[in-house]
Formats: sequence, structure tokens, C-alpha cells
Amino acid sequence: MTEDNRAAADLALVHLRFGWCALLSFVLLGMVLEGMHAFKVGSYLDVGQETRRLMWRLAHAHGTLLGLVNLALAFSLPKLRWSARQREVASTGMRACTVLLPLGFFLGGVHFHESDPGVGVLLVPVGGLMLLVSVALIARASLTR
Repeated sequence: MTEDNRAAADLALVHLRFGWCALLSFVLLGMVLEGMHAFKVGSYLDVGQETRRLMWRLAHAHGTLLGLVNLALAFSLPKLRWSARQREVASTGMRACTVLLPLGFFLGGVHFHESDPGVGVLLVPVGGLMLLVSVALIARASLTR
């Protein structure tokens, strides 16, 4: 096995572990949100809490989906042809966006003002940009022969 293949396999294992841990975390968050709904928790269900509910559901949905994307990347990494630098940038960006996007949505729902999310939501565009760059690099590598 070449050094480049070994590096890709090692990084694939990182994304496999990271993806499953992210999936566990965000599925658990979804269960907590369902529990808050089931037990009619006022700070989650009251009329003035629509912003919180929306932000926390977005955190759960984005985190769960990005956990699955990390698993897809884990299985794709050894098959893609790209430079070590591109691979590292895409990998780091994918892991960072998996944390930043849901965290931004979650924090945006912790402290909010009327219907405006809190300042934590500013992490969302940063995470979104990292996701865009990572996916573009991965798509480009998938098209390379």
C-alpha cells in the first residue's frame, strides 16, 4: 500500500468514527426534543418559543444529515484521486461544518429576541461555506480519472 493510499485509509477511518459519533449525538438530540414535546415543556412549546423550536429542529436535522455525509465520505475517500492537500482541506472542512452548522442553529435558539435567532446563528454561514468548499473539492475529485 502506498503512502497516499494509507493516508486516505487513515482519514477514512477518522470520518467513519466521526460520522457515527455525530449521528449518535444528533439522533440523541432529536430524542430529547421529542421528549420535550411529549412532556409539554413550556420553554420549548409555548407560543413565544417558535424560534427556539425551529432553530433546535434545524440543529438536529443538519447534524444528523452531516453525520451521514461524513459516513459517505469515509467510504468514498479511498476511491477518490486528489492531492493530499485537497484531501486534508475537504476533510477538515467537512468535520468543521458538521460541528459549526448544528451548533450555530442550536445556539441561535438558546437566546433569541422575538422572532430573531441569537448571535450563535452567525456560525451557520461559516459552516455553510466550509460545507460548500468541502463538497466542491470532493465532487471535483470524484470526476478526476
